[in-house]
Amino acid sequence: MKRYLLFPIFILVCLNLYGQSKIDKALKRWNKESVPYIEVEELKNNTSAVLLDARKREEFEVSHFKDAIWVGHNDFQMDQVTEKIANKDQEIVVYCSIGVRSENIGEKLMKAGYTNVRNLYGGIFQWKNNGLPVFDKNGMETQKVHAFNKQWGKLLKKGEKVYNAATVSN
Repeated sequence: MKRYLLFPIFILVCLNLYGQSKIDKALKRWNKESVPYIEVEELKNNTSAVLLDARKREEFEVSHFKDAIWVGHNDFQMDQVTEKIANKDQEIVVYCSIGVRSENIGEKLMKAGYTNVRNLYGGIFQWKNNGLPVFDKNGMETQKVHAFNKQWGKLLKKGEKVYNAATVSN
């Protein structure tokens, strides 16, 4: 192949690799894409979806989406969901920090017969990175977001990172 053809191919490959956000790279590494994604831009004007938070309880208490229902990840219990969401066709959006734990919960919901389940691409981090509101355990808007750990916290670009929920005074 001629050298002058290789250079544009090299540039395209580099742009593709470096053009991806770190959240994109993390999701490609950790997720199977078994649950369809919904983007922040699509969700922000959606008032019909039930929002399920798949993070630890202490993460949820630092901040969450307005009217979100905490379901947890390790503590997840399907019967608690079926009590609150009887209609298996109800639109459900599951979220966590970036979309890894929520994919696991989404898979469980789909296996249980829920037909309209989506995973929020980039999770609460992408939501906050887009400048959208989150709410504390008292229902008040807050800038605080539990950043899970120092490594994952690098993906949160806006808001106030919290690593220890016990230090938060809401």
